[in-house]
Amino acid sequence: MAKVTFPQGHIVSVAAGKKIPKDVEVVVTGLFADDATKTKKRDEITSALVAVGHAGKWGRTRTVATKEHLVVGVGLGKRAEFTQDKLRQAAAIGAKHLGDATRAATTLATIPVEASAEVSNAAAVAEGFILGSYSFDGLKTAPDTHTDCEVTIVGGTKKDIAAASVRARAVVLTRDLVNTPSSHLYPETYAARVKKLAKNLSVEILEPEELEKRGFGGILAVGGGSSRSPRMVSVSYKAGKGLPSIGLIGKGITFDTGGISIKPSAGMDDMISDMGGSAAVFATVLAAAELELTINVTAYLPLAENMPGGAAYRPGDVITHFGGLTSEIRNTDAEGRLVLADGLAYASTKGHDYLIDVATLTGAQIVALGNRTAGVMGTEDFRDLIAETGRAVGEDAWAMPITEEVRSTMDSDVADVRNMGERPGGMLSAAAYLEHFVPKDTPWAHIDIAGPSYNTGASWGYTPKRGTGVPVRTLVATLERLAKNKK
Repeated sequence: MAKVTFPQGHIVSVAAGKKIPKDVEVVVTGLFADDATKTKKRDEITSALVAVGHAGKWGRTRTVATKEHLVVGVGLGKRAEFTQDKLRQAAAIGAKHLGDATRAATTLATIPVEASAEVSNAAAVAEGFILGSYSFDGLKTAPDTHTDCEVTIVGGTKKDIAAASVRARAVVLTRDLVNTPSSHLYPETYAARVKKLAKNLSVEILEPEELEKRGFGGILAVGGGSSRSPRMVSVSYKAGKGLPSIGLIGKGITFDTGGISIKPSAGMDDMISDMGGSAAVFATVLAAAELELTINVTAYLPLAENMPGGAAYRPGDVITHFGGLTSEIRNTDAEGRLVLADGLAYASTKGHDYLIDVATLTGAQIVALGNRTAGVMGTEDFRDLIAETGRAVGEDAWAMPITEEVRSTMDSDVADVRNMGERPGGMLSAAAYLEHFVPKDTPWAHIDIAGPSYNTGASWGYTPKRGTGVPVRTLVATLERLAKNKK
């Protein structure tokens, strides 16, 4: 294998502090619209920001100079409408105005706002600064100049800020992997990258010969049309015997042409992002290990490139998955569920107490819920827990049903199940397909992140263009919740 360069994004670092250090060059603070209209009892900084035209409107910024440093005032809008995620977004907005500062601080964490059960306000601010500062130059020969900057989070504890940094850096790793072009990230190099980054964890890499021997028919079918052979990678963090165990399965299609059922050329370059689910579950298991969560976690990454080569699988084929179930192929562009089926079936043999699969699976998710809200399906209570957790940490998610009407569309005349139902309820039918590969007594959730994982529009808040890192923070928060529920 030739040596491959993996580009990495640039971010700030964060630290906890009780007060603003004397040597900082920039301080980020907030201004509510309610306070901007007051004429009495204004502090000096508020008065200075108002004097330069700051009205506290949400997301707007103004900068004023004091004798000690520059002050960036971020508009917070109305107090009654302020939330913890707006606090996180305000930090991200501030991060974009640090300039060439090497030392900065923020008082945003001292603003009274209701915190979620998962994340403190100081941690949310730390996440916002890291995620909002993300800049990805890719493989430019003349990249932009980036200054290394440390931001002191006034009001945060060392433990809290350190944990926030772990979560945010897991998001950043996911973004980096998603943003890496398929010329550099393909099953072989991806597996090698995983092995290098997970050097302190248990890593299993199944190559084509072993996939054939063990019967991973979904992965082999999808990867058959490419000169770049598929892999099945698993990464395990073992917290201890007797603790809850969870399997995370992430779709790892490193490039998706649609195969024989080829996609339109417009926008196909965005299909480098079709491995976003695998990147998210991999980054999550690394974060779980670094946080030393009391839950055993294994991430399963079925990796393949979906190409229309001479050995590609075809509509009308019947394939046999790991574990023996068969699928009728109606459309080769419904390939993600085929590799996930192998991953779910394989993970189901490992005795996990919970299973979650994550995938950029259907355009129907975007039609149903838009570009920023993930769809969550599966076992009712577990599905609802994950959707609620996602909303609590600022990664919008919504619970969706798997209806009997949709289930019936997955029946096949020639196999156990077919890989595509009818057009109505397309997001739900994908979940109905995957349901066949999950033990009935195992809590399971399927998270469709087709829209939220890759931003093709303008950046906003702490969400950049291209890879977003969704739903890493949801997954980590879910693991933290489950870790509290000892078996």
